[in-house]
Amino acid sequence: MNALRTPDKRFERLLDYPFAPHYVEVDGLRMHYVDEGPSDASPVLMMHGEPSWSYLYRHMIPICAAAGHRVIAPDLIGFGKSDKPTDINAYSYQSHMDWMQAFLEQTDLQNITLVCQDWGSLLGLRLAAENPERFRAIVVGNGMLPTGDQSVPKAFQLWKNFALYSPWFPIARIINTGSFRSLGPDERRAYDAPFPNKKYKAGARAFPKLVPVTPDNPASEANREAWKVLEQWKKPFLTTFSNGDPITRGGDRYMQERIPGAKGQPHTTLTGGHFLQEDSPVEFAGAINTLLARLDESDQT
Repeated sequence: MNALRTPDKRFERLLDYPFAPHYVEVDGLRMHYVDEGPSDASPVLMMHGEPSWSYLYRHMIPICAAAGHRVIAPDLIGFGKSDKPTDINAYSYQSHMDWMQAFLEQTDLQNITLVCQDWGSLLGLRLAAENPERFRAIVVGNGMLPTGDQSVPKAFQLWKNFALYSPWFPIARIINTGSFRSLGPDERRAYDAPFPNKKYKAGARAFPKLVPVTPDNPASEANREAWKVLEQWKKPFLTTFSNGDPITRGGDRYMQERIPGAKGQPHTTLTGGHFLQEDSPVEFAGAINTLLARLDESDQT
């Protein structure tokens, strides 16, 4: 497939992003990831969503790495420093799943704590359900695993149409709008960095139309099968939703009721919009570290 690779110079001297690049090849495409912290520690897999990249976790990565965890933050295909197919039809829910499955197998991550938001949840929750032996715990902030059997907010339908049909798709401004705080000019430059022009944005425009919003969506049945696993999931499952996201509001309570591993966990509501990593990164990372400290203590007794 035809794919573009963002020039490295676009990523030079980005604010608060000093991380060395790492790469694997999936389906002939180069996939980038951050790998920080002790290499022999259990990994925390931080998965971004739409239309961000691993830069979204820049404030959280050092906090979790300093607590002794290995932090892995991949850029999904079509985003960040990863390759970007130029045909919007090259992107499907299943293709993203296949790319992430290949990433898991090549890095051979085990005993993973998944941290996910937005499309990071749509992919990450499926990934955990389809590879439960690899995962230790799950932390979800502003995310869900939809099957198309529930109604979706009007705000999402508007977003879907905008992504598909708007002649203007300003990545940094979208992220700024979805955050409580205002991004500075250097931060906006960093979010725009992966996309020199519109040819690089096919993956970002594709994601909203791939969300299962009808029961017969191509991904719906696989997501229902994943829910069967999650409904038996007894490993720790923590929700850290924000108080200001109109799209995923209420999803935390829904998952707390359906997933056994959510019972008794210190679920928290953080201050922020859709991109809670921008609004409450210290609190988000702290919730992860607290959960893992408790798990480590339990493992030792």
